[in-house]
Amino acid sequence: MRKVIFLFLILIVLSISPFAHAHKLISHDDSHRDFESALVIPDHKISWAIYDNLGVEESKFYTFDAKKDDSFYASIVIPKLEGLENYSPSLILMNDDLFNGAGTSSNIESSVQKFLYEGDYPGNEFYEPFGQVTYWERQEVTTIIPADGQYFILVSDEKNQSGKYALAVGTIEDFSGSDFFTTLPKAWFETKLFFNDYVSFIIGISILVGFPTMIFLIIFRNKIFRRK
Repeated sequence: MRKVIFLFLILIVLSISPFAHAHKLISHDDSHRDFESALVIPDHKISWAIYDNLGVEESKFYTFDAKKDDSFYASIVIPKLEGLENYSPSLILMNDDLFNGAGTSSNIESSVQKFLYEGDYPGNEFYEPFGQVTYWERQEVTTIIPADGQYFILVSDEKNQSGKYALAVGTIEDFSGSDFFTTLPKAWFETKLFFNDYVSFIIGISILVGFPTMIFLIIFRNKIFRRK
């Protein structure tokens, strides 16, 4: 039993260690392909990450509510995978005027902000220790929300290329100790799938299944010995 308690304490320490401080992952079913089906970002100030992909001539849509003078942050990074060295989709921020049909030629410029990547390729590398993966950095956006309302983020590739990207929104880390047992393991597995790292994914599943089994066997073994 003491071994079980020791392992549990290790898990608690790991759950509050620095590696746990990262973007919170938003999962999806890949259906956010227009304004009406836009993926909802619950709070644009919280640090979120979304793993996504684009096909040729596709766009992905995300939406959030914001208040006037809110600070808004977003960025795009590309997984360091062969074939994505020159991939750099555009990020577009707009209010709901166009969605509601209120947009006109006179205010379209104030309703839409387009952010392109203007750096070199393949770009600066960013290593993410939690998932043990590397990204190429692309555009980073920091701006002020001009008015109360609903806003949309669109990601599209004007070069009509297909590829993968991770969209990050917000800067406030919002993790608790319980996330170590729920949100963080799920994010780790999704990261491995996003990077096509199926070997690590299978090993992780084996550990996830094997660890509770090991604990059960230890407890069962101690009970048997006590009866003897």
